[in-house]
Amino acid sequence: MKKLILMGRSEAGKTTLTQALKGEEIHYYKTQYVTNYESVIDTPGEYAQSRRLGKALALYTYEADIVGILVAANEPYCIFPPNVTCQANRECIGIVTKIDLPDANIELADRWLENAGCKKIFHVNSIKGEGVAEILDYLKQ
Repeated sequence: MKKLILMGRSEAGKTTLTQALKGEEIHYYKTQYVTNYESVIDTPGEYAQSRRLGKALALYTYEADIVGILVAANEPYCIFPPNVTCQANRECIGIVTKIDLPDANIELADRWLENAGCKKIFHVNSIKGEGVAEILDYLKQ
């Protein structure tokens, strides 16, 4: 199975998705540091939100096969600039989380990820497990 690193702003759903991908019971946990599991690397949102810490994310991509860029479907704006995926020397996929929320705007999140350079985009609801199997299947290819 390929290893996936998850990047996104705080509260985008990275840790919840990590728990879902690992088949664990979902519980809230604030990620304080980069956590390297067997098939997933979970990163704190502050790393993606800070210019100084963002450089560490670039280094951690060397530990993964695929970069997962997360955007919650209810985010008011996107922190990822256009064509940011060209900065990674790995395949980048987009992941839209929190698709079940009443204020979710999945189409807007898709556009943001497409503008960032993601060619493949997954939609997930980690709590209910929607879309998780598709990501796992993709990592097994």
